[in-house]
Amino acid sequence: MDTSVFNSNFFSYIMIPLFIFLARICDVSIGTMRIIFVSKGKRNIAPFLGFFEVLIWIIAISKIMQNLDNYINYVAYAAGFATGNFVGMIIEEKLAMGIQMIRVFAHESGQELVQSLNQNGFGATVVEARGARQNVHLIYTIVNRNELSNVLDLINQFNPNAFYTIEDIKGANEGIFTPRKRNILIPFAHTLRYWRKGK
Repeated sequence: MDTSVFNSNFFSYIMIPLFIFLARICDVSIGTMRIIFVSKGKRNIAPFLGFFEVLIWIIAISKIMQNLDNYINYVAYAAGFATGNFVGMIIEEKLAMGIQMIRVFAHESGQELVQSLNQNGFGATVVEARGARQNVHLIYTIVNRNELSNVLDLINQFNPNAFYTIEDIKGANEGIFTPRKRNILIPFAHTLRYWRKGK
């Protein structure tokens, strides 16, 4: 048995398509994150991600150009692109970056919901308005995205059938937000800075 032919086929029809598939997952996932960072105004991070996104893409496309007669590479390229979009969305959901505004339309007294939000560390504003059938209360609250599920739980406790909308906010000044978890590296960074000054 000619093992060299077997090894050649294994490399051409399995290893190279697998490499292209994984490369596309990486570069599309990075591209998804880059777009998110751009939309969030993170201008320092987006170019860095863009560099690696294009670098990985060039490596993947070069492998296809070197093996134009291998149609498995085309399938791997397309499958990697589709999977990369899915992986990128999962990563974005896990990071939960940014802030969002929730607008609640309450037919009942909105003060109870505002009090509930305030007691749990969320700022809220209530405005009286006129709906299509009756007077309503509009409750506005702006929260960190990673706290969205907690706020929705409070809203559902207030009224399981409440009508509300959620919008992304690019930025906010001041406001009442629940305190973020402190980065464990911050105390270490302060200690290191003082140690360097002492030297």
